[in-house]
Amino acid sequence: MSNYTNTPSNDRTAYEPHRANPMGAYVASAGAVIFLIATFLAWVTTDDKSFSGYETDTVIPFTAYLGLGFAAALLYAAKRATRRQHRGLSLSSMAAGIAATGLALSYLFEVPGGAERKAGFDTEMGVYVGLIGALVWAVGSFLLAKEPEGDIEHRNDHDTVTHGNHASS
Repeated sequence: MSNYTNTPSNDRTAYEPHRANPMGAYVASAGAVIFLIATFLAWVTTDDKSFSGYETDTVIPFTAYLGLGFAAALLYAAKRATRRQHRGLSLSSMAAGIAATGLALSYLFEVPGGAERKAGFDTEMGVYVGLIGALVWAVGSFLLAKEPEGDIEHRNDHDTVTHGNHASS
């Protein structure tokens, strides 16, 4: 017998009163895409040459690809998960977005690594675009993480059926 016998149909989504709003996943995904675009823009420049984030440091494109991975996972969870999100995934994505923000800020304050020891390196537009993308990514992940995912304070008598604690009929 199904755990959803008290519902009008066997469709879990028709019965879940507390589903996460997927807007945070969409915002986080947009931020990750913006950070990816920033990777291919100029991040640092010398007197005569500029370098994209991709050329500057391998951590920058890795962070962008990590963001795309989180975006895909968040969107998949929004489609497949009963409550449209997985809290651990949302929080992990938020942590990675915060790390991406720190990466962009480090280039904004002072170009890190070997480039800082050489005179004449300045930050370029890619750092600012990356910072905006990273902030949007982190905020989007936060917006999704604050949504209900089986939180005790969001449970009511209707939720006991979804957790299999209903009385037999």
